[in-house]
Amino acid sequence: MASRLERFTLPVWLAAMALAALGWWFGSGLHPLWWLTWLAPLPVLWLAPRVRAHWAALAAFVAYAAGGLNQWDYLHGYIGLPLATIIYAVGTPALVFALCVLLFRRLLLRGNALAATLALSVVWVAVEYINSLISPHGTFGSIGYTQMDALPVIQIAAIAGIWGIGFLVLLLPAAIAVQIAPQTSKHGRMSATITAVLLIVAAIGYGCWRLQAPATTTLRIGLVSLEKPIRPALHDVDGQTLEARYVDAINRLAGDGAKAVLIPETSFATADASVPAFTQLAQQHDLIVDAGIDFKGDPRAERNMVMVFQPDAAAPATYSKHHLIPGFERQYTPGDSYTLLNGTPRIGLAICKDMDFHDIGHAYAARDAQLLLVPAWDFSIDGWLHSRMAIMRGVESGFAIARAARSGRLTLSDDRGRVVAEASSEKNDAELVGDLPLRETRTLYSHWGDWFAWLDLAALIVLLGLALRPTRH
Repeated sequence: MASRLERFTLPVWLAAMALAALGWWFGSGLHPLWWLTWLAPLPVLWLAPRVRAHWAALAAFVAYAAGGLNQWDYLHGYIGLPLATIIYAVGTPALVFALCVLLFRRLLLRGNALAATLALSVVWVAVEYINSLISPHGTFGSIGYTQMDALPVIQIAAIAGIWGIGFLVLLLPAAIAVQIAPQTSKHGRMSATITAVLLIVAAIGYGCWRLQAPATTTLRIGLVSLEKPIRPALHDVDGQTLEARYVDAINRLAGDGAKAVLIPETSFATADASVPAFTQLAQQHDLIVDAGIDFKGDPRAERNMVMVFQPDAAAPATYSKHHLIPGFERQYTPGDSYTLLNGTPRIGLAICKDMDFHDIGHAYAARDAQLLLVPAWDFSIDGWLHSRMAIMRGVESGFAIARAARSGRLTLSDDRGRVVAEASSEKNDAELVGDLPLRETRTLYSHWGDWFAWLDLAALIVLLGLALRPTRH
């Protein structure tokens, strides 16, 4: 084997693959180190022009697949996916990464340094976008979510969506690899450097500028999650006990100045069109109470629903979850409408997995929402990641997020993605109250949609044409 690696020994090949695997292991998954994601592809990209194509592809595939196994406990232990599904979930992006590396290698060896620099980003973003259109899990798994702790970086989503973040993250290692490849000409190095530096510096500069915008107003919001029992019937003993505990918690939060309070997704099951205890709380404290309900009042369709009780409303406002988890929520009928509460600030409603999809963000941006109230239910160890996926929709489309999750995170985040208050309900009961900044924000992404992803698809066609064009002898 070592002889087939040309002038490289097996240890060098293994070392590059192992370094990339470590980068993906710690730079992706449920709790990524955002800065490491920028470097994870570099060892394999360095290797690619120095070995034959099949060895480069194998190193890329194994490195990404090995790194992707950081989610084994989550996928197998918590969600309970079968082995075949996990192999598909880990192996498919590993195959995409291998194809990215092959295109990078081919373009670089053909003397197209600038095209090689762009290849990794273009292919990855194009595939992610197509996957988001056909997957029942929307944008789950996007590399852009690894950057949620890097506030200046994620602001580019207000222009280009999450696709712009992924493009930048993969552009840097490709540009570095082109610089240090022995085949790159001086002109090629210069064009690759100028392109990468201009795009990355411009994006981060824009992000730093955007973070300076002041809030126009604030709303004090309380979040509470009580873990047990799970989804009791409201009129049973367990349900009445849990209701009393939530009433006590809401009274505390209202006493601390909260003007809106959220409790998690499907906290109760009921066939009633209202919850008198919550109606009373709303009127007593001049309060908005947002409660997740398993609604059984329609014999034709059980709903994963939100009921929102307002002090001046005779009946609760309702919203039914649009995007249901395959298998886990097969008993529910999905909703198909959007709900914006009356008055100011302009408040929209959503539920948990809805925030994995762009249609929710686009719909509420079109309705000029300033804030979304999002009851949720997570899988314990994915609390950070799933809360950040919701927060990303706010950055893209220009609204704040108040999210209360059972077995996850309670978060208050503004339209720039800042988390102003957070508590964990991953193992225990949790509650918090905080002042959430609100703005009048209109983003380019909310107007133009996925224009950047379509630009990537067009660029992919051009890059494939360069790679497949016959060479002159």
